[in-house]
Amino acid sequence: MTNEQEQEQRNITIVDEEGNEQLCEVLHTFDSEEFGKSYVLYFVIGSEDEEGEVEIFASAFTPSEDGEDGELAPIETEAEWDLIEQVVNDLDEDIEAE
Repeated sequence: MTNEQEQEQRNITIVDEEGNEQLCEVLHTFDSEEFGKSYVLYFVIGSEDEEGEVEIFASAFTPSEDGEDGELAPIETEAEWDLIEQVVNDLDEDIEAE
Protein backbone atom coordinates (compact mmCIF):
# COMPACT_ATOMS: atom_id res chain seq x y z
CA MET A 1 0.00 0.00 0.00
CA THR A 2 1.39 3.39 -0.93
CA ASN A 3 1.54 6.35 1.44
CA GLU A 4 -1.12 8.09 -0.67
CA GLN A 5 -3.47 5.10 -0.34
CA GLU A 6 -2.91 5.03 3.42
CA GLN A 7 -3.73 8.76 3.62
CA GLU A 8 -6.91 8.27 1.56
CA GLN A 9 -8.02 5.57 3.98
CA ARG A 10 -7.57 8.03 6.84
CA ASN A 11 -9.94 10.50 5.17
CA ILE A 12 -13.72 10.40 5.16
CA THR A 13 -16.30 12.63 3.54
CA ILE A 14 -19.20 13.81 5.65
CA VAL A 15 -22.30 15.75 4.66
CA ASP A 16 -23.16 18.64 6.98
CA GLU A 17 -26.63 19.91 7.93
CA GLU A 18 -26.78 22.06 4.80
CA GLY A 19 -25.91 19.16 2.48
CA ASN A 20 -22.32 20.30 1.88
CA GLU A 21 -19.66 17.61 1.61
CA GLN A 22 -16.62 18.12 3.84
CA LEU A 23 -13.39 16.15 3.69
CA CYS A 24 -12.31 15.03 7.15
CA GLU A 25 -9.25 13.32 8.56
CA VAL A 26 -9.76 10.36 10.86
CA LEU A 27 -7.82 10.79 14.11
CA HIS A 28 -8.74 7.56 15.86
CA THR A 29 -11.16 4.65 15.72
CA PHE A 30 -12.12 2.32 18.53
CA ASP A 31 -14.69 -0.30 19.50
CA SER A 32 -16.75 -0.45 22.66
CA GLU A 33 -17.87 -3.82 23.97
CA GLU A 34 -20.02 -1.98 26.51
CA PHE A 35 -22.13 -0.33 23.80
CA GLY A 36 -21.52 -2.86 21.01
CA LYS A 37 -20.47 -0.09 18.62
CA SER A 38 -17.48 1.26 16.76
CA TYR A 39 -16.59 4.94 16.97
CA VAL A 40 -14.58 7.35 14.87
CA LEU A 41 -12.95 10.64 15.94
CA TYR A 42 -12.30 13.10 13.11
CA PHE A 43 -11.84 16.76 12.16
CA VAL A 44 -12.60 18.85 9.08
CA ILE A 45 -9.45 19.24 6.97
CA GLY A 46 -8.44 22.90 6.72
CA SER A 47 -10.33 23.94 9.85
CA GLU A 48 -7.25 24.54 12.01
CA ASP A 49 -7.21 27.76 14.04
CA GLU A 50 -4.22 30.10 14.49
CA GLU A 51 -2.62 27.71 17.00
CA GLY A 52 -3.13 24.71 14.72
CA GLU A 53 -5.90 23.29 16.89
CA VAL A 54 -9.00 21.65 15.46
CA GLU A 55 -12.50 20.84 16.66
CA ILE A 56 -12.81 17.08 17.08
CA PHE A 57 -16.05 15.37 16.08
CA ALA A 58 -17.20 11.90 17.09
CA SER A 59 -19.68 9.51 15.53
CA ALA A 60 -20.73 5.93 15.89
CA PHE A 61 -19.60 4.00 12.82
CA THR A 62 -21.15 0.98 11.12
CA PRO A 63 -18.86 -0.44 8.41
CA SER A 64 -20.39 -1.62 5.15
CA GLU A 65 -20.38 -5.29 4.25
CA ASP A 66 -17.53 -4.83 1.73
CA GLY A 67 -15.46 -2.85 4.24
CA GLU A 68 -15.04 0.07 1.83
CA ASP A 69 -17.52 2.59 3.23
CA GLY A 70 -19.89 2.76 6.13
CA GLU A 71 -22.51 4.78 7.90
CA LEU A 72 -21.89 7.43 10.54
CA ALA A 73 -24.51 7.86 13.24
CA PRO A 74 -24.89 10.40 16.03
CA ILE A 75 -23.81 9.60 19.57
CA GLU A 76 -27.03 8.71 21.37
CA THR A 77 -26.39 8.72 25.10
CA GLU A 78 -24.53 10.67 27.78
CA ALA A 79 -22.74 7.44 28.74
CA GLU A 80 -21.36 7.17 25.19
CA TRP A 81 -20.16 10.79 25.36
CA ASP A 82 -18.43 10.01 28.67
CA LEU A 83 -16.62 7.09 27.01
CA ILE A 84 -15.57 9.26 24.06
CA GLU A 85 -14.34 12.01 26.38
CA GLN A 86 -12.21 9.46 28.26
CA VAL A 87 -10.73 8.15 24.99
CA VAL A 88 -9.89 11.70 23.84
CA ASN A 89 -8.28 12.47 27.21
CA ASP A 90 -6.24 9.25 27.04
CA LEU A 91 -5.07 10.10 23.51
CA ASP A 92 -4.15 13.62 24.64
CA GLU A 93 -2.11 12.21 27.54
CA ASP A 94 -0.32 9.81 25.17
CA ILE A 95 0.59 12.69 22.82
CA GLU A 96 1.86 14.84 25.69
CA ALA A 97 3.98 11.93 26.97
CA GLU A 98 5.78 11.57 23.62
